[in-house]
This record gives sequence, C-alpha cells and structure tokens, in this order.
Amino acid sequence: MDVSGGSGHPRSGNDEPARPQSGPTAPAADGAQPDPAAPTTPGTPGPEPQGPNDSQNSDQNPGQTPPPQSPPRPPAHHAGGGPHGGGKGGPGRPPQRRPEPGGGLLMGRPFGVPVYVAPSWFLVAALITWVFGGQLDRVLPELGAARYLVSLFFAVAFYASVLVHELAHTVAALRFKLPVRRIQLQFFGGVSEIEKEAETPGREFVLAFVGPLLSLVLSGVFYLALLPVEPGTVPGVLLAGLMISNLIVAAFNLLPGLPLDGGRMLRAVVWKITGKPMHGTVAAAWVGRALAVSVLIGLPLLTQSGALGSDAVDNVGMDTVMDALLAAILAAIIWTGAGNSLRMARLREHLPELRARALTRRAVPVPADTPLSEALRRANASGARALVVVDTEGGPVSLVREAAIVGVPEHRRPWVAVSTLAQDLTDGMRVSAELSGEELLDALRANPASEYLVIEETGEIYGVLSAADVERAFVKAMARPS
Repeated sequence: MDVSGGSGHPRSGNDEPARPQSGPTAPAADGAQPDPAAPTTPGTPGPEPQGPNDSQNSDQNPGQTPPPQSPPRPPAHHAGGGPHGGGKGGPGRPPQRRPEPGGGLLMGRPFGVPVYVAPSWFLVAALITWVFGGQLDRVLPELGAARYLVSLFFAVAFYASVLVHELAHTVAALRFKLPVRRIQLQFFGGVSEIEKEAETPGREFVLAFVGPLLSLVLSGVFYLALLPVEPGTVPGVLLAGLMISNLIVAAFNLLPGLPLDGGRMLRAVVWKITGKPMHGTVAAAWVGRALAVSVLIGLPLLTQSGALGSDAVDNVGMDTVMDALLAAILAAIIWTGAGNSLRMARLREHLPELRARALTRRAVPVPADTPLSEALRRANASGARALVVVDTEGGPVSLVREAAIVGVPEHRRPWVAVSTLAQDLTDGMRVSAELSGEELLDALRANPASEYLVIEETGEIYGVLSAADVERAFVKAMARPS
C-alpha cells in the first residue's frame, strides 16, 4: 500500500470578504463582549489527516505501500511539497522542515528516506521464527535447536525483501518528485508514506506496479539461485522459502482492491477512463471491501478443504481456528484500508476549499499603548474581528490573542494596553493570502500558533487567520459527502 499519500465548516469569521488593509490585524470583539461566533480559545492548526500514502492512514499488508493518504497529513499529510507563502522566512518561502516522523527503530536513510522498524516487527519476527522453525524440524531434524537461528535469519531476509518492495515504491515516487515521509516495517509488512498523490493515472499505475514487480523479480532471483543448490540443505530450504514468500507477496498485492497495490492500479485505470480520480478511488475501494469479505469467508474454507496444499480436515481444530483468525485480521486490514482510501480521497477533493483568503478575519492596526476598550471600539466601528499591534511606522509587530481578550473583564479593559495581550510576530506567523489546501495546512503545522498574520504578495496586510477557523473548516469539509 502506498501512503501518499491525508476538512470542516469553512467560515471567514466576518460578514463580508476580508479586504487588504494598510495595517495589521487581530482577534475580534464586540465592544464590551467578544463576538459569540468567534472561537473563545486559541485554535490549533487543522488536524492531521490520517490516511493512506498520511496517509498516514496507513494500511499494512505484506510488502505494500498505503494509498494516498495522509491526512494528508496535510497529512502527515499528507504534506505536499512546493513553494509556500508562509513558514520560516515569511511569504514566498517554505515552512521549516518538519521534525523526524519517528515510528520505531531508525535503520537507515536510503535515498534520503528514513526507514523505521516498528516494535510490532519483533513480534512477527518471533512468530515467523517459531513457525518456520517447526517446519525445519520436519525437513532438517538434524539441525536441532539451531533451526531457530536459521528461522530467525529467514525472518530477517524476508523483511529485507519487503524493504526492497517498499524501496521500489519510494524510488518511483522520488522520480516523480513526490515526497516520501518514511518507510516503516511493521507486523503485516511495510508501509511507504508518500505524501502527495500522483498527478496522472499513468504515474499512479507505475507507482503502484513497481512494488509487486520487484517482488516478482526477487522471487525469480531466488529461484535461479536455488537451481545449483542441493535440495534438503539449509541454503536450499531458505532460498525456496524466500522464493515462495516473495511470490505470495507479489500475488497478494496485485489483487485489484484498495489498499493493495493492485487496487491502486485499478484506481489508475478507472481514473484514466473516466478522467476523475475520485471515481477510480470509489471503484477500487469497494472492490477492496469485496476482497475483504472474500478473504474472511474464503481463506478458512480453502485451507480446510486442502485447496492450498494442506491436508483436508473434517473437524474444527487449532489449525482451523488459527486460519480463521488470520483471515479475520487480513480482512479487517483490507476493509479499513479501503475505508481510509475513501476518506483520504474525500479530503483531497475538498482541500482546495481551505483558502487563507476566504478564512481570514478583517483586522485593524493599533499602537502598542492603545487601551483594549479603545481598540475594540475601533474594531467594531470598522467591522473588523482582529487586532494587530503596529510600531510608529505602521509595521506589524504582534497579534493580540483572542483568548487573552476574552480573559479580560469588561470593567478593566480601559486600563489594559493591547501590547500586554499580544504575541510577537515571528516569520512563521506570516502566511500568504494565496495559500490554500495542503500548502496552507503545511504552513500552519510547521509553525503552530493560535493566530497568523495574512499578507499579500506585495507585503500589504490582508488580515488575521485564526487556526481555530481553519480547523472548523477542515472538519466540515471532511464531513461533507463528495
């Protein structure tokens, strides 16, 4: 699965669109009482979309990468690249680099992408060691207790091949200039968190197909390496096991339903035919849900009937229970992954509605020594809902925090200077009025604050953006059907 991949009720906070002003902006007030429509506590930048590529939202299946997810982190996004109007350095400059994503034990940075081993991997490694060790006891009984060392080597080698599968997705994503947040090896395989969606269905198809293709190539390599090896030896058993396991990983991921790679390939095909990525996502997600039901019902029936190579059983034993449990886990992963893909697609469809210009509150500039009551009177007179503290030359120096205004009793406001309630402006608190969608969320996440100064490309002050307003718009957009 590829996580590339990661809103609420948009509101501007004013009755009319914000207009460019020569002065700064600040939280609003209604004379003695704050506007009841305005948030009474500082907000936080829009919630992290959770994905697929979040993605995150990441669905985990052997050797695959999650669908554009993200949750967005816009994600973890689902964070996208490209120039931003806000962030460190002010308008026109990208925000500061986000901190390391984390996610377990850092193993390295191939191609500059951090690779993590999640704690759950050690559990599955122990499980593989125990199960494969039992099989080795029947094939190579002379190994004794050493069979568990061989089994542990197999578990590590198998997940190394899963890492190659994920690296194939990563290299393709980087080739298409799609940022990759991290690779994580976990219980049911690997996840490549790709933070942007492919721009064309052709690229989407290639991005999904390279993973199973590499698994098929690895299976062929292990087969060729097996030919000169004597059967019934440790190298022979290991090579055969790795050949079969990579073949299974490739075949499983080629199933045509999200969040599997085959589902992303199906999505790309429907996208190409209809011209609409959302149609492709809906089709592939519902096929994925059908696959989940098929796995839940079909896998135990196939194993019990002996169709998968084992002996048929007429009674219900521990093996049957384990098969049913495995089928339930796989079905749950596929079902939830398909649902996450639909949610992330809806998020991406509505993200462009999050526009800094539409969500910005009008503001009035006030000198630092202005009493709060006078500043609120000026704001009410001009229909503004925010205050910006300016210096003697009219340049913005700080934003009056909305939460601080609410905390001042009305009878004390004539004796409280606005500067005592203001937060100094940093470069990260200045955002461009042209920001929208993922770029807007990225800029706010990179520099968390309750309010931001919104400026035009010319440097002219446009207004104040409340993070709480953005969060409400984000949640509303996510709740609205496509």
